[in-house]
Amino acid sequence: MGIKRKQCKVAEGLTLRLNSGSMVSEVEPLTKKQIRSRILMKLRKHKEGDREQKSKIIKNKLFKLEVFKKAKYVMFYIAFDGEVDTKEMIKEARKLGKIIAVPVCRRAAAIRPCILEDLRRLKKGLYGICEPAMRRFIDLERLDLVIMPGIAFDKSHNRLGRGKGCYDRFLRKLPVGIPKIGLAFDFQILPSIPATRFDVKLDKILFA
Repeated sequence: MGIKRKQCKVAEGLTLRLNSGSMVSEVEPLTKKQIRSRILMKLRKHKEGDREQKSKIIKNKLFKLEVFKKAKYVMFYIAFDGEVDTKEMIKEARKLGKIIAVPVCRRAAAIRPCILEDLRRLKKGLYGICEPAMRRFIDLERLDLVIMPGIAFDKSHNRLGRGKGCYDRFLRKLPVGIPKIGLAFDFQILPSIPATRFDVKLDKILFA
């Protein structure tokens, strides 16, 4: 009679298989594609009221950080497909006198930070993500802080994006010393995600 196997979830992103009568356990990490699929499904099913409430909590955490208080040029992102909402963060940051940039991505190039003059004057860019209708790019060196989205993050500050590579190329070009903060909902934080030595870790991840 064959050995019976039973599956049980350990955490998001991991599956543990136990052999009955055996002391050996095998942990099989999910692939990047599998993680993206599962987390995207959760993002899209996330109740709007919960999303707004958690986004507000995350905003309060961000605005309390000393690195945010000191920053003049802050690069945010315009939320897309269920991500942590940044609209109120951007509005309040501008009231505090901060200059806001958001990403513009081209197929063959890394993200370029573009000054956001007006949240009401946006157009859909590559991959359907909104970006400023008027383009005024700035050099990476002028940024004091970068706030970014992701599909998943782990406890070692690794980030998993949508698989297009825009942020990966951007992070590799970003000057050393510019703080990088990821925003996420609690279900986007995993024990670990696939990463290589070439991946750039973030400095902090804020979630709720």
